[in-house]
Amino acid sequence: MKIAKDFSWEMAHRLQCHKGKCFNLHGHSYKMQVEFEGNIESSTGMVLDYFDVKDIVAPIVDELDHTVIIWEKDSILIEKISELNSAHVIVPFETTAENLVGYFLDKISKANLAKEITKIKVRVCETENTYAEDGLEL
Repeated sequence: MKIAKDFSWEMAHRLQCHKGKCFNLHGHSYKMQVEFEGNIESSTGMVLDYFDVKDIVAPIVDELDHTVIIWEKDSILIEKISELNSAHVIVPFETTAENLVGYFLDKISKANLAKEITKIKVRVCETENTYAEDGLEL
């Protein structure tokens, strides 16, 4: 059985690897769907309570909401955003949608999940017509 919950947030980034416009600092209205797969818990009739899903995922999203996410190798952007005293999060990867999926999968998988959960899938939509998606077997 699968259940899913959607989340959204606003965040800016830039891609140092990009040869086009995405090299520039810009923002997105991100959307993410997190899917949990597993057996239905007999005492609750649920795979995982949606309140528990929110308790697990929302704090991770909230850390990024209305921030600039910056690859740790982008020292110029780190310096300038710090000078502005603007909210930012420094990460050890280029801030592509693909890497954000891995970031979320890693953090969610470290949560105290019910033993019935066998798989997590994360889909991050950077725009309304683009997304990256991956899953993790537990």
